[in-house]
Amino acid sequence: MKEQGKFFATIQQIGKSFFLPVSVLPIAGLLLGLGASFTNQTTIDSYNLGWLLDSGTVLHTLFTVMARVGTAIFGNLPLIFALAVALGMAKREKSVAVLSSGIAFIVMHTTISALLSLNGYILSDGGYSDKVLSGSLSNVLGITSLEMGVFGGIVVGLGVAYLHNRFYKQQLPTALSFFSGLRFVPIISVITYIGVGIVSFFVWPMVQNLIFAAGGLVTNSGYAGTFIFGFMERALIPFGLHHIFYIPFWQTALGGTAVIDGVTVAGAQNIYFAELASPNTIRFSVEACRFMTGKYAFMMAGLPGAAYAMYKMALPKNKKIVGGLLLSAALTSFLTGITEPIEFTFLFIAPGLYILHCGLAGLSFLLTHLLNICIGTTFSCGLIDFTLYGLLQGASKTNWIMMLPLFALYGVGYYFIFKSLIKKFNLATPGREDEAQEIKLYTKEDFKNRQHNENNVSELILQGVGGVENLVDIDCCATRLRLTVNDSRLVDEELLKQSGSKGNIIKGTGVQVIYGPQVSIIKSEFEEYVEELSK
Repeated sequence: MKEQGKFFATIQQIGKSFFLPVSVLPIAGLLLGLGASFTNQTTIDSYNLGWLLDSGTVLHTLFTVMARVGTAIFGNLPLIFALAVALGMAKREKSVAVLSSGIAFIVMHTTISALLSLNGYILSDGGYSDKVLSGSLSNVLGITSLEMGVFGGIVVGLGVAYLHNRFYKQQLPTALSFFSGLRFVPIISVITYIGVGIVSFFVWPMVQNLIFAAGGLVTNSGYAGTFIFGFMERALIPFGLHHIFYIPFWQTALGGTAVIDGVTVAGAQNIYFAELASPNTIRFSVEACRFMTGKYAFMMAGLPGAAYAMYKMALPKNKKIVGGLLLSAALTSFLTGITEPIEFTFLFIAPGLYILHCGLAGLSFLLTHLLNICIGTTFSCGLIDFTLYGLLQGASKTNWIMMLPLFALYGVGYYFIFKSLIKKFNLATPGREDEAQEIKLYTKEDFKNRQHNENNVSELILQGVGGVENLVDIDCCATRLRLTVNDSRLVDEELLKQSGSKGNIIKGTGVQVIYGPQVSIIKSEFEEYVEELSK
């Protein structure tokens, strides 16, 4: 039971560590989706928009900046996750953990890059040798390294946080005392992640090979392979490995080859855009689009339907707050195809729902393949790409008309499936817990009493968790104060309720105190109160 409690405390820390990087994905996706669509030369030429969007125009400059900013965020998600996970998992002196994580991330990939060069994978002119598997290498902060995706960042963040919590008070002999304590953390991180880089050089290619083997299975399995592709593409998202899975299909012969206007083109996305540019194209290749079109139904209709189901199942008093959050996430999914805000919500709350979602995603790919629908994409499958590569290309080339019944099926299907499962299993989706505070306008008297009340709340929280000596870590997510204590038997739930808590969850050394959306302010005030007492 004690081990389960520790596991819960660790998982709650990891979960909220993912909250910050995930929250930047919608704006990054919006920038990239708009920017990439309206700076694509094929698109500009196809719609005769050169007068408005050609290089040198104001709009082209604006969309180029937007695309590059969005690309920079997505392209550096592994580093962002490394920093965010270290921030969330460090118990004290978090800034040092973040710095050490950034250094360790660079060290790990530099080590891998050096080994790639020494073993002949990277040539002296910077090119790749023939033994490099396509898609297995990537550029990480200017370093040629193995394509590890977000998983690499999480490995760095978790590892550095462990080292930081273990060594940030490390004492060294007098002659080396300058490097004691906080200064020791980046040192031990560098040493450790040279070792992790060496291990990754030998181990990670085996992981990649498993992914590529799955790709070969998809290509040779017809309609069943299309389903597997859709299922795997969604299933790998939590691990940050979906890019290494689908990019070979989009950009290499793994996704097929076609001769277009006398030129052999390889890769599903490349085939689509070559056909888009060709005046001889009568109908786009369904064999290429089988790796792209399946996303539209669940991104534009299914997940917004799931968001509406979560809204409907929220407690009446919480619907206003929850509605705003879910509406934003649903619109992001519908317009740009950025789905992580919704997917990660039910991934951590109910993994079973995510597995079901993966199955429905695979079914969507299968249905679009069966119905011969071919709508390409530049980035993700939202309304922008649907308009550009579906509606504007005409039904004769894309068969986009058949997407309409699929939209209806997936919107209604996700809504009723999610609503029934949330109700049946009483899943704690947003707003299902009584955690919303009263929303009101404050008076002058409220302002005068604010400082006294803030200190009183912090005092009650500290007493409720058993005092400073029993408190290990302070953090929060969107609605909950997340605390780690030495001994949960010292926690007084009645005192926590007196502080304004709407509910408490205690498992092992992990304590969650539910306050609602204003929890970040309560957390900051509580930290300042504890620090003041500790001086």
